[in-house]
Amino acid sequence: MDLKTFKLLHPVKYYKDYLENNIRPDGRELEDLRPLAISFGVINSADGSAIVKLGNTTVVCGIKAELAAPKALEPRQGFLVPNVDFSPVCSPSYRPGPPSEEAQVHSRSLADAISNAHCIDLQDLCISPGKLVWALYCDLTCLDHDGCVFDVAIISLVAALHTVKLPTIQYNHDTGETRTDTSTFSPLSVHCVPVTTTFVMVSDRLITDPTSEEEKLASTTLTVTVSDGKMSFFNQSGGDPFDSAALKNCTDSALKRERSVRRMIQSMMNKLKGGKDQ
Repeated sequence: MDLKTFKLLHPVKYYKDYLENNIRPDGRELEDLRPLAISFGVINSADGSAIVKLGNTTVVCGIKAELAAPKALEPRQGFLVPNVDFSPVCSPSYRPGPPSEEAQVHSRSLADAISNAHCIDLQDLCISPGKLVWALYCDLTCLDHDGCVFDVAIISLVAALHTVKLPTIQYNHDTGETRTDTSTFSPLSVHCVPVTTTFVMVSDRLITDPTSEEEKLASTTLTVTVSDGKMSFFNQSGGDPFDSAALKNCTDSALKRERSVRRMIQSMMNKLKGGKDQ
């Protein structure tokens, strides 16, 4: 039996043989992360955009800013509305049509993660209290699904938020009319960079940054979101509990990754600002 057939018929045994030697089929050690790449301003028609690639997993985010009336109970708060879509080209598992349940869960989790980290102050989106606010519609499309889509999506969203610039809006309280001044734009204030790291348990071995194949074999999945050196979002699914030592390893790895991604985004933003100043 050739190796490809053996992997297809006995995927757990195939992976277990590798994991017992503390290595994965793609050559990474159990705690190794895949290479990360971020590009800003990839959609000219959007008010903010970014594309992020982690290994083969790729997510693009485009943000459109629209004027809206605020909620009656939150007259000074604007809106941040993430929407995740799994394109049929990203994996054979997805078909055209309404958003899948997985996409809806990711959309809600993204909104929760951004809110819990206080990444954006929704009051910064207020133009006229009780009358007019900005609504940021954040469309995220997975172009290639090879695991850890949520990790990539949140980095893509935060990177895109860094590129958002809003025009000056003059609101007439007497007539309710608005006038847009496109001669001046103000960058959106992004107060932190929440970063999520996913861990899975496969054959009783803890794996960091799993591929889609490893996610399918996982008995337990843990996601840790870190912002400014503190845990801001935590989610575990599956039946196998993580002991204290495993949880500490996960937290330490997530903290290290957050620092790395934050430095990467800040460095790229500084280069963009420097290029425009010249």
